[in-house]
Amino acid sequence: MSPRVRGEDRECPLSTAVSYVGEWWTILILHDCFDGYTRFDQFEANIGLSSSMLTSRLRTLVDNGILTRRVYQERPKRYEYVLTEFGRSLRPVLVALAAWRNAQLAPSERAMVLVDTETGREVEPVTIDPATGLPVSDPRFAFRAGPAAGERMRARYASPPPGAGRGAAEGG
Repeated sequence: MSPRVRGEDRECPLSTAVSYVGEWWTILILHDCFDGYTRFDQFEANIGLSSSMLTSRLRTLVDNGILTRRVYQERPKRYEYVLTEFGRSLRPVLVALAAWRNAQLAPSERAMVLVDTETGREVEPVTIDPATGLPVSDPRFAFRAGPAAGERMRARYASPPPGAGRGAAEGG
């Protein structure tokens, strides 16, 4: 986890998640990984990031357990970067980010869409609560302090912020 997370945010899942993937370049590297790219030169060509910055970002992703580095060529030694199970679990997050942005665009303005590869049909991903069948964007769903919450987190969610309506305490 990045040392840039404030001490008081270390138990907040949103803050800690952003510490893993919150940089723009990191999201672009992950996007390339999900599209099947694994090699440094592919990332460099697709993203246009300087080699020193790309090296730094890849090292962080490996250190955080999102990617693993493995040799694909011995002479000279070259590595590829492959998503770990932990890294693959980020796919719904990236899909949701893209869908969120696409929802604000007219269909003709979308440069990239998510499709069912068997039918070619464009799909609109949503996160659903399996118990109710409702999308979690429904205002009835709100964050609350969990069992491992510390004093600050419990205080934050002890009651909604002043003037807030139902579902307003959705921050991290």
